[in-house]
Amino acid sequence: MENKHLLKLSDWSENEIMSVLNLADQLKYEKKKGVSHRLLEGKTLGMIFQKSSTRTRVSFEVGMYDLGGYALFLSNRDLQIGRGEPVQDTARVLSRFLDGIMIRTFEQKEVEDLAKFGSIPIINGLTDYAHPCQVLADLMTIREQRGALAGQKLCFVGDGNNMANSLIVGCIKMGMHVSIACPDNYRPDSEIMKWAESTGRFSVSADIKKEAADADVLYTDVWASMGQEDEKAIREEAFRGFQINSELMKVAKADAMVLHCLPAHRGEEITDEVLESHLEIFDEAENRLHAQKAVLVSLMK
Repeated sequence: MENKHLLKLSDWSENEIMSVLNLADQLKYEKKKGVSHRLLEGKTLGMIFQKSSTRTRVSFEVGMYDLGGYALFLSNRDLQIGRGEPVQDTARVLSRFLDGIMIRTFEQKEVEDLAKFGSIPIINGLTDYAHPCQVLADLMTIREQRGALAGQKLCFVGDGNNMANSLIVGCIKMGMHVSIACPDNYRPDSEIMKWAESTGRFSVSADIKKEAADADVLYTDVWASMGQEDEKAIREEAFRGFQINSELMKVAKADAMVLHCLPAHRGEEITDEVLESHLEIFDEAENRLHAQKAVLVSLMK
């Protein structure tokens, strides 16, 4: 692994992504066989949470335990960074105490600055711009279910948010085609779309059935993410109709899988019927653990 950090998937090569996916498969298989992986014995991961989480916290904490290391939970209330300490000072101090940092926050710049001023691996657990850990788990799940990544079509339905940004990059890098069905005012990052369009394996429009046609994978996320609660009513109106339901499933491939990064708002972006008939969503959630363990080993060992 040439890359020292996981800040966003555009920083990683196809080979680096594939290496982590292969390691994740191995760690998952061996864990289920009862093999112990004490690969980070004595290592400590600081976990900075400026946004709350279920899957991110539990998977990283359990992952470090499985690997023989220790995970230290740090909220805004626990750090001086929450009271105005410059990020460069925090990065330099924590680099003297820890072996790695996972941060779940709002601004991508904060993650980039931790990497710039610190001297230990930094892992982006989520920002408003990107969610690389989730997409590694998604790619792992797609490959498990469908046997390959190259040539598959993924259609993302909903807000062109951090998930859409990271799915576009991660999936296209691994040889997939990505289509985005979203309202015109809620498209993904313009620079990411410009790059994606140059590959010839990307499309985006407000025509949900057109974008979902013949998809191997349908993917969605909540309409209003953390920090957007005051926009809930506006977003509910804007995204009305951008839902994965039984009608949309008919235009995708007959054996299409459905993914959701969770938590799901059943009845909004996805119907209860579709979610309950596509429990691979929970394989996807489990794979957060295995994919992140592979990231931790690759960056911290």
